[in-house]
Amino acid sequence: MTARQSPPGGAGAPPPAAVDAHPDAPPPKKYSKRAALYLRVSTDEQTTDNQERELRQTAERAGWEITHVYRDEGISGSKGRDRRPGLDAMLKDATRRQFDVVAAWSVDRLGRSLQDLVSMLSDIHAAGIDLYLHQQAIDTTTPAGKAMFQMMGVFAEFERAMIRDRVKAGMARAKAQGKRLGKPAVPQAKLDALRAEIARGTGLVKAARLHGVGTYTAQRIKREMAGDAQG
Repeated sequence: MTARQSPPGGAGAPPPAAVDAHPDAPPPKKYSKRAALYLRVSTDEQTTDNQERELRQTAERAGWEITHVYRDEGISGSKGRDRRPGLDAMLKDATRRQFDVVAAWSVDRLGRSLQDLVSMLSDIHAAGIDLYLHQQAIDTTTPAGKAMFQMMGVFAEFERAMIRDRVKAGMARAKAQGKRLGKPAVPQAKLDALRAEIARGTGLVKAARLHGVGTYTAQRIKREMAGDAQG
């Protein structure tokens, strides 16, 4: 049987007194916010080290505790969230309130499209998360930064309006020139062959694939065939 170890000083002796901290020791540092860093480079030859060093220095000056670091290395900013695992993880943790502020080197590290960027930042702000962009000196923890973020939303809406106007103008010009809008029509010979394939009992997905058309076209042909049979 294993003997039970007695406390220092022998059995029955009182436990040793707690050792007081050194009187000259600095008090534990208190942080104002929990910060997450988002770092991205477009090619494998580049490194996120410079971005991280600058952002860590900024966090130190601001009194932020860095609790999360997310990286997307060798990934273009034009890629969507589903192709950027670091960005996706950061946004998911933002909704869980895992930190209080996201810090990035520059606005183009987050995204290339102003519309997509403002949409993403709106989601972050809806979760109560602030944003710091080093190159643009945008810090939404400050009143000036919040005003700048609101202006970005205004410009994004202006960009959307201009795109809509250009699309409408292009469609009107094409229509005036007699051009057909939308997808090109499926040749009648191909539709006849598809109809015969369906009549033989071939499934719609397979029939559409065999004849190089969409499943919607195959479904439409089958509906038409059913209507002809009823008539």
